[in-house]
Amino acid sequence: MSTSKRILSVDIFRGITIAAMILVNNPGTWGAIYPPFKHAKWHGLTATDLIFPFFLFIVGMSITFAYTKKKEHGITGDVYKKIISRTLKLIGLGLILAGFIITPPFFKDLSTLRFPGVLQRIGVVFFISSLLFLYLNWRSLLAIFIFILIGYWYIMTQIPIDGELPLLTKENNWATLIDQKILTLDHMWKIYDPEGLLSTIPAIATTIFGMFLGMILLDKKKSEQQKLLSFVIIGIIALVVGYVWGMYFPLNKALWTSSYVLVTGGWASLTYALIYYIADILGHNDWGKPAIIFGSNAITVFFMSGVVARLFGMIKLANGKSIHGNLYEILSSVITIPELSSLIYAFFVIVFYYFVALVMYRKKIFIKV
Repeated sequence: MSTSKRILSVDIFRGITIAAMILVNNPGTWGAIYPPFKHAKWHGLTATDLIFPFFLFIVGMSITFAYTKKKEHGITGDVYKKIISRTLKLIGLGLILAGFIITPPFFKDLSTLRFPGVLQRIGVVFFISSLLFLYLNWRSLLAIFIFILIGYWYIMTQIPIDGELPLLTKENNWATLIDQKILTLDHMWKIYDPEGLLSTIPAIATTIFGMFLGMILLDKKKSEQQKLLSFVIIGIIALVVGYVWGMYFPLNKALWTSSYVLVTGGWASLTYALIYYIADILGHNDWGKPAIIFGSNAITVFFMSGVVARLFGMIKLANGKSIHGNLYEILSSVITIPELSSLIYAFFVIVFYYFVALVMYRKKIFIKV
């Protein structure tokens, strides 16, 4: 496969992932959700826990596509400007999403603003990972990947807290303690933060994992079948090592444990391999067109969904209920099974944003964040 040819499987994978992110973030009610659409309460893994690492995995793949030629032909100041610009945009959008309110001054008091968040983590991880890719070869990246996983395991499990080894509970782990010390509870999600400071380091490893697949995709010496086999082998090895390691260093999204990096990366590799086989090797890609449309403005649509969801939750109608509350009440009066009505509401949200993305796609409006 020529590298000049558009690799549709990447666009499809990105679109499916961003649609899934919107789906799980917009249920009709948080009080009635089918188990696969919930995050694990602490240790463990659900389908929903795969979504964010899948996106960071794709960020890693995208970095290889964006910067491989620039790396080969010479890195200019413009490259750094674009990396910094994108980083600041992502962090800025995340803070806006976390802080805006509908009453003057239309933004939360900075003393209580939650600083970490999904877009903020994407921005930080993108910045660091891009610089690593620009200056290091795959061997050095692999060394850093391994160093991060082992080093994070050592910090989280072998360095005592108050004289005893960490319990890895919500309260008793180094990630939580560092966040509480630096961010303080005023700027965190709860007593812990799933997008906190220390746990961002292994999130970088997830992005590096994606880089490896991106490098394989761009390898002109490998045939499509060889690339596919590489994805499958890497995925299986990561799953085996990750699940075994998980017996000692539990899978945990909030802590972004090393075992979690490997298991989610393994599933991402196998999922991508399947999409790659169907869309790029067999050439059956019409089914993926909605995902391509979704992914063409991925961050824009995700940000928009967050803003609208907050507005729908804040704006009260004449009966005192929010727009969201009224819409869900209508739906739940027709579909009386709470979990089902909640899920269908989320699907309606997905359909709405698909048409938003479709209009932008047809008008060739592609907002690069």
